[in-house]
Amino acid sequence: MSNPQQLRYSKEHEWLSPAEDGVSTVGITEHAANALGDVVFVQLPEVGSAVTAGETCGELESTKSVSDLYSPVTGEVTEVNEDVVSDPALVNSAPFEGGWLFKVRLAGEPEDLLTADEYTEFSGS
Repeated sequence: MSNPQQLRYSKEHEWLSPAEDGVSTVGITEHAANALGDVVFVQLPEVGSAVTAGETCGELESTKSVSDLYSPVTGEVTEVNEDVVSDPALVNSAPFEGGWLFKVRLAGEPEDLLTADEYTEFSGS
């Protein structure tokens, strides 16, 4: 499994895309998706809600467990991926593409995020 080089990663296993017009996309890594097992339910933050870096903003429920979703950055949620809400398996099948979770308007520069190489070393994936 390879972690896309253009993304940044949190130690809670979320990824963040480069910002376009101040908005970045958030998802969970393939490592996290594999560890969760088959995702069967996704609870995402509401559009317009504020999220804070390192804080819980949703849940992912799999056949194995329920895991908190953490925001890798601080900002305002601008969009949620309704496709993932209706088909949570996208998180497993395409964590870096169609399985993205939400978009956030950044409130400043992201801090404490890892490069792809640093994340690979951290996660062992």
